[in-house]
Parts: sequence; structure tokens; C-alpha cells
Amino acid sequence: MKRILFICTGNTCRSPMAEAMLLHMAMKRGVQVAVRSAGVSTIDGLPVSSNTLHTLKKRSIEHRGSSRALTAEAVEWADLILTMTASHKRDLLQYHPEAVDKTYTLKEFAYMDDRLQQDIQELEGLYTELQMKAALGQQLTPGERQRLLELESRLPSFDIADPFGGSQALYDSCSEEMEEAIRRLLDKLAKRT
Repeated sequence: MKRILFICTGNTCRSPMAEAMLLHMAMKRGVQVAVRSAGVSTIDGLPVSSNTLHTLKKRSIEHRGSSRALTAEAVEWADLILTMTASHKRDLLQYHPEAVDKTYTLKEFAYMDDRLQQDIQELEGLYTELQMKAALGQQLTPGERQRLLELESRLPSFDIADPFGGSQALYDSCSEEMEEAIRRLLDKLAKRT
């Protein structure tokens, strides 16, 4: 059984929504998972937002529980850690570098394939080249600059925006974005078992 930990900021909107949705969708598909969620900047015991609960209720999904602060125990417990943004991923890895091989953004893990991985590696190489040339007072060639811009425009954002304080429609939109990523996550988990 795969143990999955979702991470967001306050653990009152995105990560509890993802936790509840994954448990619900995995049960329907017969995929066994253990799921938790936590926040990088929260305290234990805050209520999950009413808009999150309403969004889940529309999907016939219940969530019981309250916020939990990220702990070393939770990081150690997890086989896979999925953050809502690249910033959450950086925050987590700053304090738990040992988790680097099991930490991704939700969308990064869900959408990653060989082509996307190659594009990311090429883009990172171009960024490195840009920094080296800048340090030497040089610039990228027109071809390198064009390729960098092409890759940047082609690569998707791996962040799921925070709906906190927003309208119900914003929470619903967030859940739709998560649903597709969680569906792809379950596809990957089903292939591995």
C-alpha cells in the first residue's frame, strides 16, 4: 500500500481537498492507498475551509479532520510526498533534504513523462548556460535564446493556485484541476501494482 502525503500552506484548502479526493477516487478504482495531508505554515487543529467542504460535498465526498502542521514523522511515514506548488516543495526540502527522491508537486508527478522530463532537463541546461555566460559578460546565442523561450512556453505550470479567501467558483475550479491530476496519479499507481 502506497503512503501519500499532500502538502500545502495552511492545510485548510488544497491539501485536505486532495487527500479526500484521492481517498474517494482510489476506493472507487480499487487502488489501496494511505493518505495524509499537512501544511508547511500552519498549526494543528484549524478547521478545513467551508468552501473546501462545500466543493467536496458537491462530489459526494466527506472530509473530517482539521489542519496538521508538517512533521518529520509525516515525512518519514510517506512513500510519496505531493506538494501543491514548487514553493511548498522547496520549503519541505529545505528542512527535509532526505525526502528529495520522493517529493514532487502533484502536477509534476501526475503529468511527468519522458518527453516532459527531457524538456525540463534541456531548459535547466539552458538556464545554467545563461548564468555562466552572464557571469562572463556574455549572452546566449539567438538560437539558444529562441530555444529557451520555446521550452518555457511549452512547459506547463506545476502549481495549483491557492483558492484561500476566494469565491466558491475558485474552489470548484481548483478541485477540477486536482481531479485530473489525481486521476493521472491513480493511473500511475495502478500501473506500479
